[in-house]
Amino acid sequence: MKSVLARIQTRAAVIGVIGQGYVGLPLALVFRESGFRVIGFDLDSRKVDALNRGESYIKHIGPDRVQAAVSSGLFEATTDFDRLAACDAIVICVPTPLGTHREPDNSYIHATAREIAKVLRKGQLVVLESTTYPGTTDEEVQRILASSGLTTPEDYFLAFSPEREDPGNDRFSTKSIPKIVGGVNEPSTHVAVALYASALDRVVPVSSSRVAESSKLLENIFRSVNIALVNELKMIFDGMGIDVWEVIEAAKTKPFGFMPFYPGPGLGGHCIPLDPFYLSWKAAEHGGWARFIELAGEINTRMPRYVVDKTMRALNEDGKALKGSRVLVLGLSYKANVDDDRESPSYELIELLEDSGAHVDYCDPHFPAARKGRKHDVRLESVPCTPDAFARRDAIVVSTAHDAFRSPDLFARARIVVDTRNLVAPLFAGRALPFRLVKA
Repeated sequence: MKSVLARIQTRAAVIGVIGQGYVGLPLALVFRESGFRVIGFDLDSRKVDALNRGESYIKHIGPDRVQAAVSSGLFEATTDFDRLAACDAIVICVPTPLGTHREPDNSYIHATAREIAKVLRKGQLVVLESTTYPGTTDEEVQRILASSGLTTPEDYFLAFSPEREDPGNDRFSTKSIPKIVGGVNEPSTHVAVALYASALDRVVPVSSSRVAESSKLLENIFRSVNIALVNELKMIFDGMGIDVWEVIEAAKTKPFGFMPFYPGPGLGGHCIPLDPFYLSWKAAEHGGWARFIELAGEINTRMPRYVVDKTMRALNEDGKALKGSRVLVLGLSYKANVDDDRESPSYELIELLEDSGAHVDYCDPHFPAARKGRKHDVRLESVPCTPDAFARRDAIVVSTAHDAFRSPDLFARARIVVDTRNLVAPLFAGRALPFRLVKA
């Protein structure tokens, strides 16, 4: 322990970050910017080559940061996992998707742990950041690493520290967001806290890796349940002729006891649509039933169909069938002003509309072409974000509230706008709408 702590304190430690995506790349850059030598590991040779050229493939991570990292000589990327042996600390930032029946898929964690076990040596620190259910670190990862013949804390250190990234949020960054750390034993916690404290503003130690794993799940379950609540209220209030957005604005004037959440076309991103089900699956293993999680999932996953139904009804009122109509979906990103389309409900919206016979296009300045994902492959390219493009469609569905869409001129000749984000009405405040607006 003394040796690795000394290497961390003097910045002599080499940090390996496995996974150079939305979590791993910013973390690697923060460690580099704190004076450490960093090696970024990834299976995707295209990402590795881009990073070594000083290029960024994530919009909110500027190319200047990557160029500075590479030119400093303290950062490089590789697909050679044998080089993990040269790292004093190894941080795992790999995907944790769900299977077809919403069962956790920890195969990426297991495969990564097996690669580490091949080269694990005394004095190394291994930290898992991938969101997962309680017990993954101390049961599954530790068991795989035991194949090296080493044990913790006698030979190496093992901890969990949940990632807390929010792409596109200018108020918080990897460095400034408080970092929770929990080891599988006290020495592991101590070493992992020292590592993160050397690069981040605030580190919050907890008693175990299981508490750290659970804290991440609680954060995302809290959001999932509350988003489901406002989505359900949106549908209830709609039947009463009440605007849920106005209700939320009124409620949030209360300076205590209320936190606003907002409805939408469904859940997106790498956390909220997936992570809660990790706990509900684990709860079932222990004889429990996570009813709030399951109910929230049921409500949130049916929202794209609700939006399609509202679009169909709006077209019917114009004497048109959804089949054969030209529909433009605004936004592929799961949130505004980012180039992150993971689990975006826009893809399901497009597929549901196409399945109903509509001729569907999308517009998103962040995605010139739609990317093939785990579940969706729409094979479309973005149409121009112009008034002419909007005017040529029978209906426009606002799925993502990009700033690029916040121009009244874009909608001046639109016919029907189905707005899931309350983007359009404020643009025409105090003015008559030139189109029929449907809030969904």
